Amino acid sequence: MFQYERVFKEVSLGINNLYPPMSKFPPCPKCKCEYTYAMDSLMVCPECFYEWNPDELSEEELAAQIKDVNGNVLQNGDSVVVVKDLPVKGAPKPVKAGTKVKNIRLTDGDHNIACRIDGFGSMGLKSEFVRKA
Repeated sequence: MFQYERVFKEVSLGINNLYPPMSKFPPCPKCKCEYTYAMDSLMVCPECFYEWNPDELSEEELAAQIKDVNGNVLQNGDSVVVVKDLPVKGAPKPVKAGTKVKNIRLTDGDHNIACRIDGFGSMGLKSEFVRKA
């Protein structure tokens, strides 16, 4: 619809908020088009004709979530507890099971938790060896 048609409808119907602003809708996840629109409960892209439900998490967002040993989603700043003894290279003793680690930072890579453990210093942990505290 052209801009002047929109203005004409708004004036003739006496409605100021006939159409929501374009910035209200998210861009298309496939082609990044900004001219998406809502159709029932789905969002539609007019350029690539992709339809998606904005309430569902995309596969990329699900894969990017880091989960602990129990399946709980971890976030930056969480506190976790080590579930088994973990040997540390260059240290005479392992990190004991039950050690609480505060204020974790999530990173990319094999060891996806960066943290600081008292008595050991800064190190990386794998999320499969911790549970949310």
